[in-house]
Amino acid sequence: MIHPSDDLRPRAFRRAILSGSEFEERIGYARAVVDGDRVHVSGTTGFDYATMTISDDVVEQAEQCLRNIGAALAEAGCTFADVVRVRYLLPDRADFEPCWPVLRRCFGEVRPAATMMVCGLADPRMRIEIEVDARRPAGAR
Repeated sequence: MIHPSDDLRPRAFRRAILSGSEFEERIGYARAVVDGDRVHVSGTTGFDYATMTISDDVVEQAEQCLRNIGAALAEAGCTFADVVRVRYLLPDRADFEPCWPVLRRCFGEVRPAATMMVCGLADPRMRIEIEVDARRPAGAR
């Protein structure tokens, strides 16, 4: 007999992608999660995870955010062309416009749905955080 709480749906492929950031281990999350054909990239800051350093400059932080996100997308079998949603989180709205040229290089042709929010971030050195959702191309592993 099948119990109503039994989940008989086929399980989609799910895989966590780790960047090596000490935050992932300390807090308990993954840089990205591949869930079937969807890729969810966590809020990503301008830290260089290899050295755990961060620039004071918001544009340099945005560039590093995108390098970190690009690495996660590549590991998931995606590129920025596969991004369908992007969220920008900044403590100071005045910092957003200087980042536009950097953001446009990755998303200008793609035109994902986008939101910018002004909010506090976990560390006062962080001036921008970016998260994206992507759809894996057919045949991506």
